[in-house]
Amino acid sequence: MAAKLKKGDKVVVLAGKDKGKQGEIVSVFPKENKAVVEGVNIAIRHTRQSQSSQGGRIPKAMPIDLSNLAILDKNGKATRVGFREEDGKKVRYAKTTGEAI
Repeated sequence: MAAKLKKGDKVVVLAGKDKGKQGEIVSVFPKENKAVVEGVNIAIRHTRQSQSSQGGRIPKAMPIDLSNLAILDKNGKATRVGFREEDGKKVRYAKTTGEAI
């Protein structure tokens, strides 16, 4: 199945502790059905100091389920993603506006 959400997409969180927050997808894990979104689902990781890095409590964005994310259309509203063919190519489009993403 084609990916409805991809790296670089602007998304909004639909459910969970960060509901309503917006961010950009940093990475996607299709097999796990999860994505890492910048500034969302932050966890504190305690790391030991080493020669190369400073130790301490480091905030890290953790993966969030794709079902809890919705892509933002040009108006800044959450929308579902559809697929259609334009000029022989399969493109994603926003269901609210009908505009290609």
